[in-house]
Amino acid sequence: MHPRVTAFFDDATNTVSYVAAEPEGRKAAIIDSVLDYDQASGRTATASADRILEFVKAEGLEVAWVLETHVHADHLSAAPYLADATGAKIGIGANITVVQDTFGKIFNEGTEFQRDGSQFDALFREGDSFHVGQMRGDVLHTPGHTPACLTYVIGDAAFVGDTLFMPDFGTARCDFPGGSAEMLYRSIQKILALPDETRIFVGHDYKAPGRDDYAWETTVGEQKALNVHIGSGKPIEDFVAMREARDATLGMPRLILPSIQVNMRAGQFPPAEDNGTHYLKVPINRM
Repeated sequence: MHPRVTAFFDDATNTVSYVAAEPEGRKAAIIDSVLDYDQASGRTATASADRILEFVKAEGLEVAWVLETHVHADHLSAAPYLADATGAKIGIGANITVVQDTFGKIFNEGTEFQRDGSQFDALFREGDSFHVGQMRGDVLHTPGHTPACLTYVIGDAAFVGDTLFMPDFGTARCDFPGGSAEMLYRSIQKILALPDETRIFVGHDYKAPGRDDYAWETTVGEQKALNVHIGSGKPIEDFVAMREARDATLGMPRLILPSIQVNMRAGQFPPAEDNGTHYLKVPINRM
């Protein structure tokens, strides 16, 4: 099965969202959507999500799933907006409960914040499958960047989120709570065990040095041979040492605080306070 994959690149966050549609039919899934957010004003907008909806309408597609590869730390999700517009279900990895428990404490969310993943319609585990019309999607649990990371394999297309980047850029950071370089290495081996011709669609691109254009599609074979962090059979000890040293030099993503508070709620804002306004917290000297 060779799904039709259309990419939507968000310049503000370097995020790539995808629509994966049946080769001949009308069913589709949306993967890793973006809600526009201006941090200075605290205002959101739906221009990025509306581009996807316009495409879906123009192509006559029916969206079955809005899928998250993980709880993103660099952009807000538009999942509920897209689900409301299309009637789709929202899915994420079952280890969202681990993320909710961890960040529920960091943001002092209290007992009213449900930490059971019930904000989502489906919690996927390793080996689960789902359908997008006649297409079957298979779930790989690929933690390391976060505990809840998944790779969705739909036909010959694998949507890896932040686990892998383009071969010339490497792999995801592992220094968020619950992250692990060793775990990421083992997760990547699952992806690299797929057939070499499997198309890989990455969650971000930052234009590696020497490359002029953004890119987001590669293959398992290319990653195995060329990935600058993991390719050519690099042993786990070397990868872990490289990844941990590199992560120690990285600053926090610009939108990590608002993103996690919203995305761990399936893209919903925290409950409005008694004045009808939604607020996001900024823990001081905590993260």
